[in-house]
Amino acid sequence: MSNIKKLMMSAAGGDALDVDEVFSTYLYDGNSSTQTITNGIDLDGEGGLVWIKCRDSGQEHNLYDTERGVYKFLQSQSNVEEDQNVPKGLTAFNSNGFSLDVGNESGSSFNNSSFDYVSWTFRKAPKFFDVVTYAGDSNSSRVISHNLGSAVGMIIIKTLNSNDSWNVFHRGLDNGLGTGRLFLNNTNSVDNNTLQFLSADSSSVTFANNAAGNYSGNDYVMYLFAHNDGDGEFGPDADQDIIKCGSYTGNGSSDGPEIDLGFEPQWLMVKNSTASSNWMIIDQMRGFVSGTGSAGDDATLAADSSGAENGVIGAVPAASPLPTGFKLTGSVTASNASGATHIYMAIRRGPLAPPESATDVFDIDTGAGSGVPMFGSGFPVDVVMRALPYTSAHDKQLSSRLTGTGYGNVEASPWYTDSNMKWDYMDGYFSLDSNQSTWISWMWKRAPGFCDVVAYTGTGATPTVINHNLSATPEMMWIKSRTSNENWMVYHSALGNTKGLILNSPTNALTLSTWNNTSPNETTFTLGGGGNNGSMSGQDYIAYLFATLPGISKVGSYTGDGTINGSKLIDCGFSNGPALVIIKIYEGEDANHWHIFDTTRGLVAGNDSLLYLNRTVAAISSNDYIDPHNSGFIVGAASNTKNNTNVLGSKYIFYAIAA
Repeated sequence: MSNIKKLMMSAAGGDALDVDEVFSTYLYDGNSSTQTITNGIDLDGEGGLVWIKCRDSGQEHNLYDTERGVYKFLQSQSNVEEDQNVPKGLTAFNSNGFSLDVGNESGSSFNNSSFDYVSWTFRKAPKFFDVVTYAGDSNSSRVISHNLGSAVGMIIIKTLNSNDSWNVFHRGLDNGLGTGRLFLNNTNSVDNNTLQFLSADSSSVTFANNAAGNYSGNDYVMYLFAHNDGDGEFGPDADQDIIKCGSYTGNGSSDGPEIDLGFEPQWLMVKNSTASSNWMIIDQMRGFVSGTGSAGDDATLAADSSGAENGVIGAVPAASPLPTGFKLTGSVTASNASGATHIYMAIRRGPLAPPESATDVFDIDTGAGSGVPMFGSGFPVDVVMRALPYTSAHDKQLSSRLTGTGYGNVEASPWYTDSNMKWDYMDGYFSLDSNQSTWISWMWKRAPGFCDVVAYTGTGATPTVINHNLSATPEMMWIKSRTSNENWMVYHSALGNTKGLILNSPTNALTLSTWNNTSPNETTFTLGGGGNNGSMSGQDYIAYLFATLPGISKVGSYTGDGTINGSKLIDCGFSNGPALVIIKIYEGEDANHWHIFDTTRGLVAGNDSLLYLNRTVAAISSNDYIDPHNSGFIVGAASNTKNNTNVLGSKYIFYAIAA
C-alpha cells in the first residue's frame, strides 16, 4: 500500500483495504518457462487463493492456495484429488502476486506459450475471503474455526485425498446456507437430501455427523467468501461493501431482472440452482459489457468445465454491469432461465481510492503497426478516443470497455460496432486497422475523482436520475445514445444546468432541457426525458464523466483577454505541465470548434498540432494556439499566430490532464 493511501486510511480511522488489494483479475500470455505475475496482491504475507484458467483451449482449471502450498492444485471441473506429486504450475506466492513454471510438464493448463490465461486471485482478508484446511473426524457437531469475521455468503469444500465432488453451500439457496448443496464440478441442480452442516457464523462452521465435508481419514480445504450488507469496511472511508452473495428468479428475457448490489461488479459467478446448468464466470477484464444482442456479448467461462472461453456457454449477452449492480440481458439457462432460482457471487469494481499520478490513469500512444496490444498504456484501459491525425482527414472514435465493440464518432451522431475492438489486455487495447502506425490514441482508466463511464437505458421520464461511481461531482459529461442518431450532449459546470454544448458541433452554448435544470452530485446526474435529452424510453446511452482531481486533471473555464504577450496563464495546479488540453469557446463573437492538443503530437512553445474533435480534417500545425506551462497552459502566447483561444471577452471551457 502506498504512503498516500496509508495516510488516507489512517485519517478514516484504520488500515482499511481497497478492493484491488484483495482481489485481482489478471490476464497473461503463457511462455512455457518461468514468469512472475505482478497483480498487487500480497499472498506471501497474507495468504489466499489463485485460480487459473486457460482461455483459448480446453484445459483444466487450476486452484492453488497458501494453506496447501505451492505446486499443489485442485481442478474445479473435476472431483480428482489434489495433485501434489509433480513440481509444476505455481512455484511461489509473492508479496505482489505469484510465480509460475512449467516444471516437467508442458504447462498447457497454466503457462504454455501457445495459450492465453486468466487468473483470479483472492487474498485472505476479514469480510472478504478465508482459506482453512482441516482433517475430518466424522464427529457430530464438529466445529471448524475461520477468520472471515462476518456473515458467510458462500462456502466451497474439497476433499484433498480422495475423488469426492466439490461441495458448495450458498446463502441464496432456497432454505439458506447449510440446508442444501451444489457441486462445483458438475451442472447438477441443488441437492436438498442431506444435511451437510448445522450452521456457519462469523467465526466458525459447524458440521453434522453425516457431513460429506467431515469424514474421518479425509483431509479438506474450505474456501469461505463473505457477504457484505452495509457492513463492509473497505475503501478510503472504511465503509464500502465489496462482495455480495445472493439469489434472484430469472425471467428468460433480454429485459431480465435488475440486481441491486450497491456497487458495480467487476466479477460475477452465477449458477442456476433449480435446473442443470453451468457455473458461469464473467469479468470486466475479459468482457462483461452493457447491451443486448451481439453488442452485449460477454466472455464466459464455466467453473465446471475445461472448455475454452465461450466454448461451453458461448459468447452471449448474459448480464450488463450497472453502477449499482447488474441486469440480466439474455435467456441463458445458467443466468436467466425463466422461473428458476439463480445464485450469484459478485465482487466490486475498483479501485475505491483516487489515483496518485496522472500516468496511473491516462496515457497517449501511437499505433504499433503490428503486435498486440496495438496501443500500449501503463494500465488496463477503460476509455479510448483515437484518430488518424497526421496524413488525412479522419474520425475521432470514442469507445469504452463497458460497450465492448461499440463506438461513436465524436464529430457525428451514428453509433457503430467494430468487432476488432479488444479490451482484454493489462497494458493497452487492440483495434485492427491497416494504418494503425499512423493513428494516435488517448486512453483513460476509470478512477474515483477522475473519470467514470456509465451505460444506461433511458426511461423517458422527466426527471431521469442516473447513478454513477465517479465519487465526486461531475464537472463535465459527454452523453450519447447508442441506439439512435442523437447528438453528443455536453454538460459543463461553467455553463450551469440549463445550458449545454454539442460535442459534434462548433455552436456556442445552447439552452437545453437535457439536464432538467438540475446539477449533478457525487452519486447521480439528472436528465430530462425524450430525444436529445439523454433519456428517450428504451434507448441505450453511454455517459463519460470527468472531474477535477488536484494535480492530475482540471475541468475549468476562463474569459479571453485578447493578449498575445504570454500573460494569460491558465493555472491547472499541475507541476510538470499538461499531457492533454481540450478547449471550446462557449460564449462570444468567435464561435469555433473543439480544439484538442497533446504532447505526443506536439504541445510546445511554438506552433502546435491542432485537431478538432468535431471535424474530420487532418491535424493543423501552421499556428501557435497555446503554450505549455508547468502549472497548466498559456493562451495568447507571445508567438501566437492564431488567437482564437483568447479572444477578448469570449468565454471558454477547458479540460486538461497533467503530464
